[in-house]
Amino acid sequence: MTLWSDKHVLITGGSSGIGLAVGQLVAARGAHVTLIARDPQRLEAARESVRASCVSRDQKVLALSASVEDWDRISTVVQTAEAFTGPIDVLVTSAGYCYPARFADTSPDELRSQVEVNLVGTLMAARAVVPSMIARRSGHIAMLSSAAGLIGVYGYGGYSPAKFGVIGLGEVLRNELKPDGVGVSVICPPNVDTPGYAREIAIEPAETAKINGTAQAWSPEAIGDVVLRAIERRRFMSVPGFGFLRRIKGLVPEVFYAVIDRNVASVRRGGGRA
Repeated sequence: MTLWSDKHVLITGGSSGIGLAVGQLVAARGAHVTLIARDPQRLEAARESVRASCVSRDQKVLALSASVEDWDRISTVVQTAEAFTGPIDVLVTSAGYCYPARFADTSPDELRSQVEVNLVGTLMAARAVVPSMIARRSGHIAMLSSAAGLIGVYGYGGYSPAKFGVIGLGEVLRNELKPDGVGVSVICPPNVDTPGYAREIAIEPAETAKINGTAQAWSPEAIGDVVLRAIERRRFMSVPGFGFLRRIKGLVPEVFYAVIDRNVASVRRGGGRA
């Protein structure tokens, strides 16, 4: 038995990347899992993968298609999941994407889309589960922000503001829900080796690539472990592999921004800007 046994874990963005990894990890610890994502075919493949990680035939694994920013749809699938499996004990909001491009080169529709998926989608999923958690005086919400939610990254004009917003939402919910016995965690991972990240690095501006550097991306499973530890220890903020730069920005921001400016200038001098 583990503390995850018979818990109902609902994961947005559960068809790939961190969301799928979390689903596999909690299933291997005895949890029931509901996966939410847009693509029905990828969802079904993810459901089979999570099912294969289960340790008991009694575990339930459900996959439901939804756009997380659509309140009517997300509230409906949450109700369906609760009717099938029972109240949601843990929500993990992993749905999100980044389209790296200079702000002036990014269409208004693309900017809006990133905010809607990354921030509004997190808001809607949390809103769908919070009332039941308050009523039961139990539960936990773990939200995936990003290192780009702590630092405004060149080329992330839609993504960084949305992920900053996730941290703000996390602080609000942490303060509101703690008296009701509901835990909140915000996880701010660095680059993670997912299909989405592979698409990003193929199109990102040269300045973005320079700032991101050559550090090896984390695996989804490693970040999944961070998510589980944050929930188990009821830790509010987790910043894997990025704490030093976060402290530098807070303590000596002029040094931090000087490093950013130097990296951008070096690309411009070398003709790296497209």
